Amino acid sequence: MPDTPPVILGDEPGSFPHGVLAERHPAIIRQVRDAFPYDPERQYALDALLDSCVKGVIEPLPDTAHDRERWTAWGLDTHTGRSWFDVPWLWSESYFYRRLLDAVGYFTPGPWQGIDPFRPAKLAELDAPETDAELAALDDLETRPAAERATALLHGSLWGNRADLGFRLSAEGPATTDGTPALVADDSDALWPLLTGTGTLCLIADNAGRELVPDLLLVDHVLTRRLAGRAVLYVKPYPYYVSDATPADVIDALRRLRAAPGAAADCGRRLWDALADGRLALRAHPFAAAPLPFEELPADLRAEFAAATLTVVKGDLNYRRLVGDRRWPPTTPFTGLTAHFPGPVAALRTLKSDVVCGLDAQTEAELTAAEGQRWRTSGTHALIQVRT
Repeated sequence: MPDTPPVILGDEPGSFPHGVLAERHPAIIRQVRDAFPYDPERQYALDALLDSCVKGVIEPLPDTAHDRERWTAWGLDTHTGRSWFDVPWLWSESYFYRRLLDAVGYFTPGPWQGIDPFRPAKLAELDAPETDAELAALDDLETRPAAERATALLHGSLWGNRADLGFRLSAEGPATTDGTPALVADDSDALWPLLTGTGTLCLIADNAGRELVPDLLLVDHVLTRRLAGRAVLYVKPYPYYVSDATPADVIDALRRLRAAPGAAADCGRRLWDALADGRLALRAHPFAAAPLPFEELPADLRAEFAAATLTVVKGDLNYRRLVGDRRWPPTTPFTGLTAHFPGPVAALRTLKSDVVCGLDAQTEAELTAAEGQRWRTSGTHALIQVRT
């Protein structure tokens, strides 16, 4: 194991984490406030959270919060009273979304209980005309050779993590304008042999909407082609990080597929049936929304992933949790940083934060020469990394 850098904080003005805390979180509060006709109590709570994020400190959850004990175990008492910028960035981000749900009354008995504050944006993306075009492309994909179809679906799931792309049913991914590779690491040749026709594929999902659709298409491919006997889709137990998928979002995506024409509808029906007969399962474990790295997996999840044929970890946040939210030298081996994970693991991730590992020195040099450090956060590059 290389020397361990410190965990990333948001205390450096001009850094990507600082921008998230200082600019993105206040913008999210304002968007949520405008998305629903919240009553004065909820509006006041949102305004108070906004004030706290901009110039205040971390405050505890109410004593009556159902998960107060859980968050205490996750470090709440340690961080209470400190600036949002002075605690680990992963912790600050996660706790922000928990406090946002508290502000809108998501967990409190009353008219706003259980109302996803991000649902309008999720549905708008899922119902966008672009989704129709992407789903129509499935009809052509059905006629392609099996290997090409598998690669296209894998890349569709990979690039779906980039919100402005949706997903692409192609093997190439988006081109860059500066000559640097869009795919900065590609271990896909090591991924497919792990799926031997039996056992369980675990997929730790990231975003809802037009990203979740290609994830579901990939799961359908694995089940239909009998690359695994069963699949488990891990989602968030409550709304999180604006667009992260919850069980309700999975159902919305399946309904969208079933309502589409052609091959998309067939896929939707197969997945619906797979949920009904147990070949596909949904899991919404509390740890999915924890402010902790996967190195601290609880025993039940550790046992599930240890028993899986392969666990696919989707997206930027899950990647940070998998390898550790630290500024590793980009050439740090992926295999070493994921040695803690209890079974074979693959990361499909579009780069949208500073954390990255497993690159060769030449690739890193080319990226840095062309873009400085922007390649880490721009969402124009992606990676497929596997540890068997």
